[in-house]
Amino acid sequence: MTSAERFPYAVGFGDLDSEVSVDALPVAGSFPLWLSGTLFRTGPAKFDLGHQTVNHWFDGLAMLHRFGFENGRVSYRNRFLQSNAYRESEASGALARGGFATDPCRTLFQRIASVFSPHFTDNGNVAIDVLGGWPVALTETTLPVRFDVETLATLGDRAYSSEVGGQISIAHPHHDTARACRYSYVVAFGRNSHYRLFAIDDKDGSERIVAEMSVDKPSYMHSFGMTERYLVLTEFPLVVDPLRMLLAEAPFIRNYRWAPERGLRFHVFEKDGGRHVTSLTTDPAFAFHHVNAFEQEDSIVVDFVAYDDATILDELYLTPLRANAPINATGALTRYVLPLAHGDSEVTARRIGPDMFEMPRIDYERCAGRPYRYAWGAGQRVKGDFLDCVVRVDVESGESKMWWREDCYPGEPVFVASPDARAEGEGVLLSVVLDARRGNSFLQVLDATCLTEVARADCPHMIPFGLHGSFLPAPK
Repeated sequence: MTSAERFPYAVGFGDLDSEVSVDALPVAGSFPLWLSGTLFRTGPAKFDLGHQTVNHWFDGLAMLHRFGFENGRVSYRNRFLQSNAYRESEASGALARGGFATDPCRTLFQRIASVFSPHFTDNGNVAIDVLGGWPVALTETTLPVRFDVETLATLGDRAYSSEVGGQISIAHPHHDTARACRYSYVVAFGRNSHYRLFAIDDKDGSERIVAEMSVDKPSYMHSFGMTERYLVLTEFPLVVDPLRMLLAEAPFIRNYRWAPERGLRFHVFEKDGGRHVTSLTTDPAFAFHHVNAFEQEDSIVVDFVAYDDATILDELYLTPLRANAPINATGALTRYVLPLAHGDSEVTARRIGPDMFEMPRIDYERCAGRPYRYAWGAGQRVKGDFLDCVVRVDVESGESKMWWREDCYPGEPVFVASPDARAEGEGVLLSVVLDARRGNSFLQVLDATCLTEVARADCPHMIPFGLHGSFLPAPK
C-alpha cells in the first residue's frame, strides 16, 4: 500500500477560492439549543499565487471562517482576510511580503532597502483573539488585523504601539480575567535584542510594558506560559543571530539554527511589577504550544507539547505534505516543574500524554493559570499520518480517550462550557473535520467528557487545514 493510499490527507493542503454565505447548513443530529454564539477560525487557504507556490503550510494566505449558532441552527460564511499582504500578493501573482519560510522574489537593491524600511506581513492565518474589544486575526508579527464579526470584512491593521515596538510577536496572547487584560510579548531585534512582555487592557486596548530582558540570540517561541501571578517565557534552543535576521538573507525561519548546547531555558516574571524571579535551564526541547501553567507550593508547573528537536518544522513544508508524506516528528504533552525555592535549580520533566498531541485546548475560563485536569487536542491514531483523531487527556492520571473516523482529519477542538457546568470539562468540543474520502469538510460537535458525537453540519466545500480559532458567546 502506498503512502498516498495510507495517508490521504493531502487534499487538505489545496486552495479554497470560493467565498460563500449559507444561512443554514444541513445538520445531522441536534446541536445543543444552549450553544449560542460564533466560532471563528482562520488558516492558510491559498498556496498557489499565480507565479509562485509558497514553500510552507504556514505561508498560505489567510481565510476567515464563521460558524454561527442559534436555536440549533448553524450558519456559515467564509472570506479571505483582505490584509495588505493578501491584496499585494493578489496584485503581483506572488507572495508580496516575507512569510514564515517563503520570501518574495526581490532584487539586491530591494533586499537592502527592506533592512531600512521593513515590510512586515499582516497575513493573520494563525489565530483569532479579541484585543481591546476588537476581534482580530493574528500571525507572528506585530500587526493583528481587525475584522467585522458578521460579514468578516477586513477593517485594517491594529498595530501594537511604538512603546511596545518589536518586529516579531505571537498569535497566542493569554487572557487574565482578574486583571482585565491580555498578556503577550514581542521580540525586538537589534545590536542589543530584547524580549518584551506587555499587557493590553480589555476595555480601551491601551498597552503597557510588564517586563523586559536582553538576549544575545533570540529564540523562536510560538507561545508562552501564564499562572495566576507569573508569566513564563520558554526559550527553546532554536535561535537566530540578530544581524542575520535584520539582513533577512533567507526566509524568516531559515535564519534560525538549532543549538541544543544552549538547553531549554525558562524565564519567570511577576505579572505585578515585572520582577524577574528566576531563570532555569534543562535538557533541550522544542514546542509550538503551551497547554497550561500553574503554581504548586514552591514551584511552577508548565505543560506544553514537547518535541525532541525542531524537525517538525521541516515536515510541514508544502511539497511533502501535498505528497501525503508520513509525519515522523511526534510531540507529547509534557509536564515541567520549575522550582522557585532559593538554592533549588533542578527542573524535572515527565510525559503525561500520548505519543502525538497537538492543537491543545483546555477549559480556559475556569482553569487558565490554575491547576486543571483535562486537555483536548488533535492526535495521531496511525503512526505517520497527519492529525487524524481528537484526544482527551487526563493530565493527572495520563489516561486518554479518542474520537476518530476512517479518512477523517479533525482540526483543533475548541471547548465551549455548557451554561450549567458545575465542573471542569462539562460542555462540548467544536472541530472542523476534513473527510478526505469525500473531499469535503464538516463541523462536528463532540461531548467533551466522553467524546461521543452529538451533531455535525456539512460545509459547502473542503476547508483547508486551519490552525486556530475562538468561540465568542452571543451577547446577553
